[in-house]
Amino acid sequence: MKSSRWLMSIASLLPLMLFVFPLWQISLFAPQYPNGVTMYIWINNITGDTPGTLQNINILNHYVGMGKISVDTFPELSYFPYVVVGMVLLGLVFAIINRKILFLLWGLLFCLLGAAGIYDFYLWEYQYGHNLSPEAPIKVPGMAYQPPLFGSKTLLNFIAESYPSWGAVFVAIAILTAFASFFLQKNSIS
Repeated sequence: MKSSRWLMSIASLLPLMLFVFPLWQISLFAPQYPNGVTMYIWINNITGDTPGTLQNINILNHYVGMGKISVDTFPELSYFPYVVVGMVLLGLVFAIINRKILFLLWGLLFCLLGAAGIYDFYLWEYQYGHNLSPEAPIKVPGMAYQPPLFGSKTLLNFIAESYPSWGAVFVAIAILTAFASFFLQKNSIS
C-alpha cells in the first residue's frame, strides 16, 4: 500500500526536527527569578532562554557544589546527531523496501533508543546532583540537588521543572507514524 510507504517516509524524516527544536528543557523558578530561567538541551548543544542563562545557572550551582554545565559535560551530544541521521537513513531505506515488519522494527528501535537516552539523562542528573564539591560555599547536610527527570521538584528555594520540548514531540510523532504505517500495510508481516 502506497500510503503506508509514504507514512514511513514521513516518520523517517520527522527526527530531523531535532536539529530545529530542542529535545528537553529544564526551568528554574525562585524569588530572584520570578519569570524563571530555562535551559534547553538540543541534540548537539545546550542553550538558555537568554545568552547569560547557562552562566547564571553555573554560578548558582557553584554555590552548592554542583559541576559546571556545558556541552563538554554531555559527551553524548557529540554523537547523537549521527544516531539521528542514521535512523533517518535507515527509515528511508525501510520505506523503499516497503516491508511491514521493517516499519515495526524502526519504530521499536527508536523506542529503545529513546528509553536508553532517557536513562542516560537520568544517570547524568543523578551524578550531577549528588557528586557535590566538598569546598562548596553552601552545604546542606543530606541535601542532593538532582533535577527531576520529568515534572517539578523543589530544591532549596528553587522550583525545578523538567519536561520534553518540541524535538521530543516530533520524535514521538515519528514513532507513532511508523507504527501507523505498520498497521496500514496490507501485506504479510514479512
